[in-house]
Amino acid sequence: MNNTYQFPYLEARQTLSRPMTDWESDLADTIEAAFAKGHWELEDLVGALNRSRVRLPTGGPWTPENFKALIHELGA
Repeated sequence: MNNTYQFPYLEARQTLSRPMTDWESDLADTIEAAFAKGHWELEDLVGALNRSRVRLPTGGPWTPENFKALIHELGA
């Protein structure tokens, strides 16, 4: 009998019907690294993104507003 628990929700972008782009993967890695450093609040996360090499597709700095809009778009 196999008693190994399988985590059902650990697949990246389970609902995505296509492979992630390189940029999406870089964004996910950067967000994960920010969380690992304790940047859980939105302002801290946005600051970490602005210090990273990951830029918005349209350019310009990350803000709480454009971060939330982009994450909403990516989750659609």
